[in-house]
Amino acid sequence: MIRIGKYIEQFINWLTHNFGPFFKAVKHVVEVMVNSVQGLLGIVPAYVFIVLLAILAWRRAGWSVGIFTLAGLGLIFGMGYWPQTMETLALILVSACIALIIGIPFGIWAARNQMAGKIMRPVLDFMQTMPAFVYLIPAVLFFGLGKVPGVFATIIFAMPPAVRLTTLGIQQVPGDIVEATRSFGATRAQLLFKVELPLAMPTILAGVNQTIMMALSMVVISAMIAAGGLGEIVLKGITQLKIGIGFEGGIAVVILAIILDRVTQSFGKKKAKTKTSNQ
Repeated sequence: MIRIGKYIEQFINWLTHNFGPFFKAVKHVVEVMVNSVQGLLGIVPAYVFIVLLAILAWRRAGWSVGIFTLAGLGLIFGMGYWPQTMETLALILVSACIALIIGIPFGIWAARNQMAGKIMRPVLDFMQTMPAFVYLIPAVLFFGLGKVPGVFATIIFAMPPAVRLTTLGIQQVPGDIVEATRSFGATRAQLLFKVELPLAMPTILAGVNQTIMMALSMVVISAMIAAGGLGEIVLKGITQLKIGIGFEGGIAVVILAIILDRVTQSFGKKKAKTKTSNQ
């Protein structure tokens, strides 16, 4: 009988034993990031935050999304889940930002290097198809319980769309534009930052949207390892069979997901319209 899990467990235990100081340093940095973002979100009064986000949604995605944002966040505040919502939003922002900082460069590398793309493809397939709960196991072993393992698991789960869609966007840049840019003597850096990335931006922003959505779903699951936020409300409803509390937490998650989805989608649509008009 082949027991792959035994060797994976030995490898993770080896990492935990030999790189303990490194994981402690990473945990401290991520904790500072999450607490700082959560503190900044907590400074702003709830009614001010709701109005500002509603205005942003209205300006970017239309009046209907603006009204939904105002009503949805008002409902969350009225149910008494505002602190948990800000906690969840802080976890999403930190996780998604780190996933994008890592994922977009890897997507550029995969688009420019055929061998790197071939190696990354099965790795990304593995990351996307692995059940989300499995990521919680090494996260707890490396960082213990709390927000940091939740962020760690979320980064791994949410990163693949950023890599894939960045690669796709750059590969879809017309070859004649690339050749014309090179013929004018542009360097690889100039080609990337002045031609490929601007033209690929609508697709990359779609990847940003998907990364944020996957981060939200994983952050809720991370409540199982004491990450807190709205996921904790849903988990309490499940474990204690409190249907009302679980339903309220689920509604808050859905409202937050719709707002984030519509607002982030609007940035990609604006870029796509600009690209079409320029062509």
